[in-house]
Amino acid sequence: MAHIPDGILGAPVLITGAIVSSGLLAIALRRLDYERLPQTATLSAAFFVASLINVPLGPSSVHLLLNGLMGLLLGWMAVPALFVALLLQAVLFGFGGVVVLGVNTMNMAVPALVCAATLRPPLRRASPRAVFLIGCLAGGAGVLLTAVSVALSLGLSGKPFLPAAKAVTLIYVPLAVVEALITGTILRFLLRVAPELVLHAEAPRG
Repeated sequence: MAHIPDGILGAPVLITGAIVSSGLLAIALRRLDYERLPQTATLSAAFFVASLINVPLGPSSVHLLLNGLMGLLLGWMAVPALFVALLLQAVLFGFGGVVVLGVNTMNMAVPALVCAATLRPPLRRASPRAVFLIGCLAGGAGVLLTAVSVALSLGLSGKPFLPAAKAVTLIYVPLAVVEALITGTILRFLLRVAPELVLHAEAPRG
């Protein structure tokens, strides 16, 4: 349920999400590196496809997020990559919504930036085994932070949504484990076959 649909969230949450996402997009676009657009587009497409595959789990469903991986590889460019993919999913497939696009972008982009800011520096001088562990941390943290953000978005929209907010947090715990292993494996593979993809991105700065 990382894709929150339209008609659920309260106006203050929607406005906050729109403001935060607009600010993040403005910063990201000012830092735009045209040489890295192909890499950004590729990861945006990977997120687009992966998050369309939903697996039913309890009262909701889960899908791969890959925002931790995108944060590590793209830094600030993860923000527009996630925004474009979420916009296309909302318009073409009805996943999420256009009105709630700011909140959905914020819920996935902020964890990506947190992973980039905290895990990019040690990644540059890490051993292959440490690279795998850093990837696991990024994958798991990206999912858990997104789950918390989604839960807060729902909880702050009214008491009727509190049970759903708690359920979302619990549902995404097993996904965090799976995505941690997937992200760690992908990152270690990329470091072996295309290290420039892993080592080029800069950690977000203010």
